[in-house]
Amino acid sequence: MERIGASEPFTYSMFVWSKLSSPKWRDAWEERFHGGGQTNAVITEIRGNKSIRVEVYVPRLEQAEAIRDQFGGSIRQLKMENWAAKAPPASKPVRVRDQFIITNTTDEKKVEALRDENPDRQIIHIPPELAFGTGDHPTTATCLRLLCDVASELQSADRKRWSLLDLGTGTGVLAIAGRKLGAGAKDILATDYDPLAIKVAKSNAKRNGAPGIRFEQSDITEWSPPRRFDVIVANIFANVLIASVPQIKRAMVAEGHLIVSGILLEHWDDVKKALVQEGISVTQVEKRGKWVTALCRR
Repeated sequence: MERIGASEPFTYSMFVWSKLSSPKWRDAWEERFHGGGQTNAVITEIRGNKSIRVEVYVPRLEQAEAIRDQFGGSIRQLKMENWAAKAPPASKPVRVRDQFIITNTTDEKKVEALRDENPDRQIIHIPPELAFGTGDHPTTATCLRLLCDVASELQSADRKRWSLLDLGTGTGVLAIAGRKLGAGAKDILATDYDPLAIKVAKSNAKRNGAPGIRFEQSDITEWSPPRRFDVIVANIFANVLIASVPQIKRAMVAEGHLIVSGILLEHWDDVKKALVQEGISVTQVEKRGKWVTALCRR
């Protein structure tokens, strides 16, 4: 049994969403529910049946129903137990360039201690929630590093104000980081298909002192960009990314920056082909384990 996430402590009833799946989709399930703490998610191999069972433990019925509405499967309610005693510890803080420390601890005293110990870095606090992207997954962490690099380049070019589009925002960590790196207070749009993610992201923006970010629920495959952006970050499934490249191009300014991630190695060639066909050049490729993140220019 493989645990790929962990939730904040709960002491009352919980709900479990579950679904049987082919083992070939394991990576996709990991990508959706991994994030160093935002859910209690477990993948179990079923011997002999050549299948896996994916289970997600959440405190509220509407959370389980939202997952079922998106992926199918079933829901059951668990009896009362001391879930806090079962919750695994938060993951280690993630250091991003010389700019940030990302932490998902729920202990406010530890957050303050990090601030005191690291006066030259900005602390971004993303507690565990049912949304992707607490900063420790390779895709999110690499996006954060490349976003720091792009912001530094814009600063060197004396760009005092720039705009950011965060597609598949999840917990909002990339949009929040962009705001702290200098993106304009009213020049950031963050979208996600999941309404729960939007709710979580808004809360995180407020928690981290990042006002002005516009969060919007939308399906990128049916989405029309409201304007053009200097920087776009798209940390989403490869198949969704490929289908959305034309929309993404329309959202890019000339010479704009694009960071794409959430891409498994075996899907990278198809993603790159889709980008190049739309006139988007790939300038840097970062591989972390089985994941690919790339920096592109129009």
